[in-house]
Amino acid sequence: MPQSPQGPGERRLGGRPARRRAPYAGAAATCAGLLVAVAALAGCGAPDGADPDWTKAKASQSPPPKPVWDRSPTSIAAVGDSITRGFDACGVLSDCPEVSWATGTDDGVRSLAARLLGKTGVANRSWNYARSGASVAELPAQLTKVAAHKPDLVTVMMGANDACKDEAELMTPVAEFRASFEESMRRLRADSPKTQVYVASVPDLKRLWSEGRDNPLGRQIWKLGICASMLGDSQDMGAAAQERRATVRARVVAYNKVLKDVCAKDERCRYDGGAVFDFRFTGDQLSTWDWFHPSRNGQGKLAEIAYRNVVAAESPA
Repeated sequence: MPQSPQGPGERRLGGRPARRRAPYAGAAATCAGLLVAVAALAGCGAPDGADPDWTKAKASQSPPPKPVWDRSPTSIAAVGDSITRGFDACGVLSDCPEVSWATGTDDGVRSLAARLLGKTGVANRSWNYARSGASVAELPAQLTKVAAHKPDLVTVMMGANDACKDEAELMTPVAEFRASFEESMRRLRADSPKTQVYVASVPDLKRLWSEGRDNPLGRQIWKLGICASMLGDSQDMGAAAQERRATVRARVVAYNKVLKDVCAKDERCRYDGGAVFDFRFTGDQLSTWDWFHPSRNGQGKLAEIAYRNVVAAESPA
């Protein structure tokens, strides 16, 4: 049988030709090059034993972002209805803006503006565009007036008059309430994009009814037509009257959900988490003229709630 030719360095193992060894030297050189490249990339970080100043310099290149919510505004505007105008807090059937929870100057109330800006700031850097009797449909126009001042913060308390109607069937539909509030925010953002918005929840009107219904003077004044959807026939505890009051309260709850949801979509907006709605007003916090609107004491409580939420590190839940 003819023998296979053997090349140099080749030998048989068990009758078969031995395989040639691969040229490992080239592969080793390639691997070494990759290791050097990886090491070079690793060198972009701080080497062991490096100067601590290196880490400080690196950190200084990326400062932490400034929080969007400014807890120390230097100018404040207010929009809303009779509550923000201090209606019936000083005299019968009249506004008393000096005791307003938002922008008032009364030392006993210590309004939000007074707490944040001081007396001089309230006089020169605060504006109150709320109107007694206003409903949410008026809110876009009020915020348009506010935007002209470019305030750091605007407070919103609106919705009680949308629920306070002659009859429960006349209350503002929730969809309309939402549309008006969304339009208000769009206008404000177009005209004053950096203005922060603090939104107070609508008070629990049923709570106000339950607190004032035992006062003889309050009952007589309520007969004049104040918030008849809730306060009308205040002593009637029949099924129809109970259902009517429950319907009004449910509508207020729905309004507050709208305020919360729309506000949550804006990084410069804070809803109070339902704090005003949850506050248990007593006779001391209600006007002795109508047993429905906040008194000076009540205005002060609203100011406390607002201040606590505006300066808080985190938005209320």
